[in-house]
Amino acid sequence: MKKNKIEFSDDICYIKLLKMKSYLKLALMCGASISGIALFIVGITFGVVHFKNSSGQGGFESASHISGEIFQGKDMSVQADGSLDGGLSYVSYRVKKGDMISFIADEFGVTQDTIISVNNIHASRLIQIGQYLKIPSMPGILYTVREDGETVETISEKYKVDALTCSSVNHLELTEKLSAGKSLFVPYAELDWITRQEINGDLFTKPIHSRFYYSSMFGWRASPFDSSKRTFHGGIDMACAKGTSIYAALPGKVSVCGWSDVYGNYVIISHHSGYKTLYGHMNEILVRKGQAVDTGTRIGKVGNTGMSTGPHLHFTVYKNGRSINPANLWK
Repeated sequence: MKKNKIEFSDDICYIKLLKMKSYLKLALMCGASISGIALFIVGITFGVVHFKNSSGQGGFESASHISGEIFQGKDMSVQADGSLDGGLSYVSYRVKKGDMISFIADEFGVTQDTIISVNNIHASRLIQIGQYLKIPSMPGILYTVREDGETVETISEKYKVDALTCSSVNHLELTEKLSAGKSLFVPYAELDWITRQEINGDLFTKPIHSRFYYSSMFGWRASPFDSSKRTFHGGIDMACAKGTSIYAALPGKVSVCGWSDVYGNYVIISHHSGYKTLYGHMNEILVRKGQAVDTGTRIGKVGNTGMSTGPHLHFTVYKNGRSINPANLWK
């Protein structure tokens, strides 16, 4: 009997142990479930907060989410919701990776001219990721009155657009005389061809049509004649074999054929819209003063004349007498 009691007691202990294991297992399962639910709730909360804080990192945003700073500098009254009276409104778009002005214009149903004009873009290739662009609700361009006395009627006639629409959008009378410097939106107007080519960097062709390399770019550089000095280089040097053909970069008329101690044999061509181009260090000049040329005209041959360390073409673009970077203007 004593032995049986011991065995019975052992059975009871074993049963209790099993029960304790079951309770412990149940507790662990409940704990894991509660932890999982808590993590899920935290994750959802974090996701919502992160989404709200991340809004506008790329792509479309409504005008109410941006500062009024981007609207400064234009003679227009922008309402809090980004709307202008007369049916014209604006939204803002934040440039994202891979964007091009043409893609953005197609997305919003406006023209490239519209985006370029409204945002005062001078070089369409240089738009930056994260940059805000104003997008109007209709195609058109911003026009700045050039002379006192212009009217909506005369401006509309110039751009061959509907004067009544222009009047309505800008809340101006058709014959109201405007002051120089005032800006207005001209619906469905387009930029002139020259301005568009300038901004898109398609105005000039490269004057060397065969193989070359850039031996010096536009801007500050160490002097090729004294490396201890920094000098400003007002053009682009295109190094290639002596005798390589040089072509006019834009149609125009030869205004100068001459010699300079700096540029050696050189040619200057005058173009439309205040542009001139200079071609220096030529070995031979093939045109004469007053000759009309186009991009297929050979104007000279590459040489090493003047202040030069080797055969190359020095190419400068002037706009109204001031040198500008050719790389921003050629195809």
